[in-house]
Amino acid sequence: MSEEARLGEAICRFGDLLYRRGYAHGSTGNISARLDDGSFLISPTNSCLGLLDPARLARVTPDGRHIGGDPPSKEAFLHLAMYEERAGARGIVHLHSTHAVAVSCLRHDDPTDVLPPITAYHVMRIGRLPLIPYYRPGDRSLTEAVRAAARRHHAVLLANHGPVVAGKSLEDAVFNAEELEETAKLRLLLEGRPTRFLDAAQIAALAAAFPS
Repeated sequence: MSEEARLGEAICRFGDLLYRRGYAHGSTGNISARLDDGSFLISPTNSCLGLLDPARLARVTPDGRHIGGDPPSKEAFLHLAMYEERAGARGIVHLHSTHAVAVSCLRHDDPTDVLPPITAYHVMRIGRLPLIPYYRPGDRSLTEAVRAAARRHHAVLLANHGPVVAGKSLEDAVFNAEELEETAKLRLLLEGRPTRFLDAAQIAALAAAFPS
């Protein structure tokens, strides 16, 4: 099986997983995987992540040209910006998942890190999560904001919109996105309650034991 066929099937499988878990609804969200030549496959525009067809996935060149399949998601430029800044990224997931979107709508004292270190797994998979200011959907001005954050972070949260999460593989990106959504859910469940977060020493110990 070719690399493109293998990744195409994986995109559809993981898209269905995210849809069935309730992390995507309607035609929201998009998912991509980078091929060895630098191009990437991405879910088409106005498509449902639970109903993707490998034969209809869009293929986009490293400079953003559409070269195969259906027209790409109108948010493909977010994936392109993240891939350009993160050479090791092989998969990206963008969701409008409920709890992460809720967190993106809150006021934050520190927009450079909007989810606290509630669990070791959040620290290991996400780390610091910056909030990107609001831009209307499809606004290409968002590209530079995502690009700047992606130089230091593999996950970002778009204000009043949702997360964009990269991974070392497509599977890794999906698992990272799931961890982010579940941490956002915990953050909301714990709102107003005395909460014990991981401290700096515990975070440093995780970094030493599980280097990225």
